[in-house]
Amino acid sequence: MMQMKEYKEVPQDAPPAPPGPAPVGPEPWMSIPVGSNCPQGLEYLTVLDQLLVSQKLELTEIITGFETQNRFKVKNSLGQNVYSAFEDSDWCTRQCCGPSRPFEMKILDNFQNEVLHITRPFRCDLFCCFPDCQSMIEVSAPPGQVIGTVERVCTFLKPRFRIRNSFGDVVLDIKGPACVFKCCSDVTMKVFNSANNEQIGKITKQWSGLTRELFTDADYFSVTFPLNLDVRMKALIFAAVFLIDIVYYDH
Repeated sequence: MMQMKEYKEVPQDAPPAPPGPAPVGPEPWMSIPVGSNCPQGLEYLTVLDQLLVSQKLELTEIITGFETQNRFKVKNSLGQNVYSAFEDSDWCTRQCCGPSRPFEMKILDNFQNEVLHITRPFRCDLFCCFPDCQSMIEVSAPPGQVIGTVERVCTFLKPRFRIRNSFGDVVLDIKGPACVFKCCSDVTMKVFNSANNEQIGKITKQWSGLTRELFTDADYFSVTFPLNLDVRMKALIFAAVFLIDIVYYDH
């Protein structure tokens, strides 16, 4: 079995990105780091320790009340675009199954190449303590090559998720507070190294204002992780945002 130490500190040989954005369209995009040894499309993650994920506000959803396919922008701490993400699901399951619905999430780079693919099978939240009913996502990078999974753990108080590598080993744990809904306050879920229970990062659901929180499900998240963490583990922590969002906030 592959040990956690193989993921904890993996040297990244990508030099810092050249200064200045690489503008495409009205918004600046982050320049692609060169010389990195990682799956194609994850080069950005070699020089990042934070991602900002914002869900697009869908006017059609507000006006009609029908659930639409979620879309997201992913930026670095300088406000430069890193990725875009969009949900691929059918209308019927979105309306009938709500947050239990199956979907595919496609993560695209500046050139509209799919660099990450997330698959979420249908899970019935009414029986979430049964292994076959627990919410999970499978993450591939590049698409078709599985790098791991994120699974919701059955708990009755504080939310918890497990991140497994491609061999099925639990490598990271995500633990949240007892209350995942706080008025006028951020909600933080901490990421721990499963080998020694050391905190290495966090996923924060940011308060987006009373109107947006009450009348929409368009959310803001920030993700932090060690700069020298293997890019596959960074990608899995990032992917966990989409599972956390649909389980707790996509209502």
